[in-house]
Amino acid sequence: MPFKTLLIDDEPLARARLRRLLTQFEATFDIIGEAGNGVEGLTLITELKPDVIFLDIEMPLMTGFEMLAHLTYMPMVIFATAYDQYAMKAFEENSIDYLLKPIEVERLAKTVEKLKKLAASSVENGASNPFNHNLLQLIDQLKPKKELHAISVKYADKILLIPLEDISYFEAEDKYVFLATKEGQKYLTSYTIAVLEEKLPAHFTRVSRAAILNEHHIKEIQKHFDGKYILVLGDKKATKITSGQSFAENVRRLFEL
Repeated sequence: MPFKTLLIDDEPLARARLRRLLTQFEATFDIIGEAGNGVEGLTLITELKPDVIFLDIEMPLMTGFEMLAHLTYMPMVIFATAYDQYAMKAFEENSIDYLLKPIEVERLAKTVEKLKKLAASSVENGASNPFNHNLLQLIDQLKPKKELHAISVKYADKILLIPLEDISYFEAEDKYVFLATKEGQKYLTSYTIAVLEEKLPAHFTRVSRAAILNEHHIKEIQKHFDGKYILVLGDKKATKITSGQSFAENVRRLFEL
């Protein structure tokens, strides 16, 4: 029995070309509908419950990524897009397949074989599509992160917002993480070092298990023993922080040492 298939692409010519190509694989695909954007695609997927969707990424109103993130029913996803192929390498492991436009019949034939093997494996093992969870995780990772501009800290009965440009470093002491400003002030934060490493912009670099530095505030670097470095900051206290041995590569890469 062929897979119920939905085509989602904002370009009518691209949909028409893909439909023509898929007619060569009628035993595999039964085209049950088309959508011209992510909003229409979301509606049709909910109503028709397709087995497979061919999905473009860059579309008006709602991108392919945004549409997938809103689905409660997840079909098997084959990307059909002009999206940068380097970025798309990640999807090769997390979606059924990806096809770069203009799609050629020979490349589509490989997708068909991949789809058939997956279907046979799922029937044999009684499993659902194993790509769904991985794909949603990948989409979540690719969502633009909210840009962090300041860190909130408690001070007496107030909450202060410390701009990132004023922060020289973060440092863990026992179970607590403090931030230090260029003026030498120190505040307790509610973050862990691991969370800060994920949230902070690229010019904040982790240099040890306990410390993350603002590279804009590093004034001097001194070589230390065992491949470590001493980083002298430009704050009022001229703070010195020693890099951890396992983080030395971060320092070398940062300053091309």
